[in-house]
Amino acid sequence: MAYDEELADRIRELVAGEPDLAEQRMFGGLAFLVNGNMSVAASGKGGLLARVDPDDAAALLSEQVDYMTMGGREMTGWLRVDPAAIDSDDELAAWVERGVRYARSLPAKRKK
Repeated sequence: MAYDEELADRIRELVAGEPDLAEQRMFGGLAFLVNGNMSVAASGKGGLLARVDPDDAAALLSEQVDYMTMGGREMTGWLRVDPAAIDSDDELAAWVERGVRYARSLPAKRKK
């Protein structure tokens, strides 16, 4: 399944003007990187991937939000957000802001 182009456009609008932003295909979707760190992505499996502080992740889980799983392992700082949980612009904006804020808190990755 390809990522949702409409969702990618919605994210793009929210991060427009964000310094040191790049888009990169990863995890079968389209990721938005801040200073080289992934913040959010339009997932190739549908919905949104959001990078969050691992210490906050458990409190954000719900019926529509779960840990991203890679290789059978839960990634505690990465959450998969169901499309129904980001229907409204406000819901999506909250997740994008959370992901960008966390990505900004990480050391910038050097460009190769």
